[in-house]
Amino acid sequence: MKARKKRLIFIFVGLVFLGLASWLVFNALGNNMSYFYSPTEVVQKKAPEDHLFRLGGMVVEGSLQRGQALTVRFAITDTANAVNVEYTGILPDLFDEGQGVIAQGKLNTAGIFVATEVLAKHDEKYMPPEVADALEKAGKMKTDVPATELQNDS
Repeated sequence: MKARKKRLIFIFVGLVFLGLASWLVFNALGNNMSYFYSPTEVVQKKAPEDHLFRLGGMVVEGSLQRGQALTVRFAITDTANAVNVEYTGILPDLFDEGQGVIAQGKLNTAGIFVATEVLAKHDEKYMPPEVADALEKAGKMKTDVPATELQNDS
């Protein structure tokens, strides 16, 4: 076999391996990414039903319900819409009604967001940028969505 032919085969095999490695990396990154959605986007069915994503907004006043063990139910609003959330675990110390929060998880078949992680703001002046943007898009930054307007799926 001539040296030129060997080089072409070597380059072709190298490109195949490089393409395979790139595909594996991008596939892994795509499966592990979690995008942010506001409660309005979730209600409008813009959020994925079978993929992990982040939901952010304000915890609705009067919506916090503590269940058995470490299960907690509450609602997150962007003042336009609200989504019910269920979380089993220890909540952050700064978690409270009327505070900004981001939860990561998936929607279940009943339309309840089942969170695997809940993050709360870290001081009185800070609000996660995604939450501030979602509240701004919804119109105004207030938390007066009555808990009676929320779906009670207990």
